Amino acid sequence: MATLSLRDVKKRFGKTEVIHGVNIDIEEGEFIVIVGPSGCGKSTLLRMVAGLETVTSGEIAIDGARVNEKEPMDRDIAMVFQNYALYPHMSVFDNMAYGLKIAGTPKGEIAERVEQAADLLQIRDFLARKPRELSGGQRQRVAMGRAIVRKPAVFLFDEPLSNLDAKLRVQMRLEIRQLQRELGVTSLYVTHDQVEAMTMADRMIVMNAGHADQIGAPLEVYSNPATEFVAGFIGSPPTNFFEAGGRGRIGVRPEHLSIVEGAGAGQLGATVANAEPLGAETLVHVRLENGSLLTVRQDGAAPIPAEGTGIGLAWDGRHEMRFG
Repeated sequence: MATLSLRDVKKRFGKTEVIHGVNIDIEEGEFIVIVGPSGCGKSTLLRMVAGLETVTSGEIAIDGARVNEKEPMDRDIAMVFQNYALYPHMSVFDNMAYGLKIAGTPKGEIAERVEQAADLLQIRDFLARKPRELSGGQRQRVAMGRAIVRKPAVFLFDEPLSNLDAKLRVQMRLEIRQLQRELGVTSLYVTHDQVEAMTMADRMIVMNAGHADQIGAPLEVYSNPATEFVAGFIGSPPTNFFEAGGRGRIGVRPEHLSIVEGAGAGQLGATVANAEPLGAETLVHVRLENGSLLTVRQDGAAPIPAEGTGIGLAWDGRHEMRFG
């Protein structure tokens, strides 16, 4: 295990600054998720930690030692990519063992490490197969096994689940998190999926146009977003934003809005646009007089108002998020 520190890390491409000074101290064994939309700089930040992108200014340190000038192979990191990056002509065993062979590890130790990782990932029966003979989930396990056998100080994950179907993504994110806890390896994980971030992270870095808008535990970020961007990005369905008279622009999450008959004082008038019954819950989409659409999350057993019905929206002021 190792600590990982980023101190005012910046990146420019020509005159364009794409990472605007990120600061975080990551403890041994922490699982940190970098989350944000496409183009926000999350993969660039990860690649700088890996040594695949140069750091324009600032410092990256692993276990207190500066690594800015070190080659990727000298940083004691292992990376799991989105596309698995497996050698198609090699067996599963040889794919997992390749990095150890290049490093000159004795054959007996290589076999021991590969078999241990294969047992941990439940892929021992596939060691003689080629990648083309495996499912997407099995290939992902092989890619993870290749990282595990190296016993790195830091794991780096670059959107490793984005090529999998929805059901398998749920299964694999649980497996990755459990595996990381068992191994205790400090990990940095990039995703655009805020559900992955919420369910996997000890802490997350919410990136917005190259800025780390907020760093914190998932529920803290969800409950107390630092910016309107964070409030809108974290949470599904996203936060509703609207003007509320003298209170200015506020945000209220769908689960904190309630549908009432008519619009009383301190409430909003709206018309039901449509509803999405999802079983345990129903998402009711309503339209304000100014044309804005808001979403109300209600219990699946609650009556669903008909389309076109005029309703009022109420909320507890304690759940308001105010932004300038």
